[in-house]
Amino acid sequence: MIQPDFLFAKPQDERVDFDDKDLILLNPYGLSLSNDASRPFLILKDASGDYVLPVPINQLEAGVTLTQSSTSAIPITMHKFSESLLNSLDITLERAVFVEIKGVHQFVRIYMNKHPQYQSMKFRADEVMSLCIHLKIPIYATKAYINKSKVMSAEILGSAKELQENPSLLNRHHSYLM
Repeated sequence: MIQPDFLFAKPQDERVDFDDKDLILLNPYGLSLSNDASRPFLILKDASGDYVLPVPINQLEAGVTLTQSSTSAIPITMHKFSESLLNSLDITLERAVFVEIKGVHQFVRIYMNKHPQYQSMKFRADEVMSLCIHLKIPIYATKAYINKSKVMSAEILGSAKELQENPSLLNRHHSYLM
């Protein structure tokens, strides 16, 4: 039997002991796109606008998110198969909760009903945000997590600025490196 840990072999610094009252419901607010080396950010906000969670995502997720949110085009999604498969198996995704930051990656735990083996699974946020938005899964984080993510976002933007100012950092300095 495969345990939920199969996704990550090493122990994780994940906080799962939160209380439901600590969770802040976040809604998609917008995307921050740029032409430089920085990654796009999905901006999530609570209803009052007091809490903002920047989520660095890859360019593909950003494109899918933009396409799904467009009201002028015919609705197109990469997630039709996933949605149909979940529906056919009668599995419902209840909520996504941000639980961990590791390096420059954020992780969410997706809680589900009627899965034969798991009550939840953990994924990198930049791999599942557009799916969560498409399926209208409520997205949550704690205040402590939101504050930690702001530090991570500043580090990502700082690294991108450093690469922009010093492009030679991307040069190959050894024949074994790409």
